[in-house]
Amino acid sequence: MNITREKIENRQIWIYGISLLLGGVLGNTNEDFGKSLGWAISPLIAILMYGMFTQIPFLKLREAISNFRFMVALLVGNFIAVPIIVWILTKIFPQSPPVLLGVCLVLLTPCIDYVIVFTQLGKGNENLMLASTPILFVVQMILLPLYLWLFIGEEMVGVVHIAPFLEAFLLLIVVPLLVAIITQLWVKQKALGEKVLDMTAWLPVPFMALVLIVVVASQIGKVYSDFALIVRVIPIYIMFLIITPLVSRLIAFAYKLDLGAGRALIFSTGTRNSLVVLPLALALPNSWGTLAAAVVVTQTIVELVGELFYIRVIPNIIMKD
Repeated sequence: MNITREKIENRQIWIYGISLLLGGVLGNTNEDFGKSLGWAISPLIAILMYGMFTQIPFLKLREAISNFRFMVALLVGNFIAVPIIVWILTKIFPQSPPVLLGVCLVLLTPCIDYVIVFTQLGKGNENLMLASTPILFVVQMILLPLYLWLFIGEEMVGVVHIAPFLEAFLLLIVVPLLVAIITQLWVKQKALGEKVLDMTAWLPVPFMALVLIVVVASQIGKVYSDFALIVRVIPIYIMFLIITPLVSRLIAFAYKLDLGAGRALIFSTGTRNSLVVLPLALALPNSWGTLAAAVVVTQTIVELVGELFYIRVIPNIIMKD
């Protein structure tokens, strides 16, 4: 059987679904082995992002950044609409302070890594998403303490440490981006350039599958240990995945975004910083860190299942051609 990149990409939903199941089986049948895989999360995400970045024409990024309407819509969606949605959902489904802290950490921080992959898979404008990542990072770092103070209380702001989050951003976004740019500059001067770029195009789908396996296998034990508390946040996550695309569609209409930009906006507001924010949750003191991390991982599992629907529903129903 001739395996091509196109065939793999066309079967990616099944690949990701199987990856989630495999990660769950590994983490449940051998918890120690599952936990031992935790070190691989960041390197795998970095390789995934490198593979994605090498496929993006960086010469067009200036055009993407200059899309003022998209950038304004992105900020409105992520930092006005989303906090309002989260506030309403946490009032409907109240949580204890440690659980609420985990929910706020993950839902109030827009994704800056694998959202680019899913935006591409969902026929959105991944160039716009790439160009927006530095802006999203800076704004969420400025506003996160304010949001935590508004949602939880002033005493919780001092609990959060920014250093792990900054480290994750540099290692998972900046370094892969720089290496991808160097790769593109190098291949322009080499006869093997097209072959090298074609090889990197194979990376996103298999490494996305590996990321899913490792994250679920290494963190599923934490979810089960606090399942009685954590199960109460699942309705929040599900409702968030359902409501945000509808609200974002209205924002896209209000700002007259084209199809690619509108889909990118929907993916950005619906996709949260679950994998990158995990080190931030783990940096919390003792039991707070354990519980908040489990809440974050639960969101990861729910969101990744939701993304499999997103890449079909967003381009075919919510914002179709």
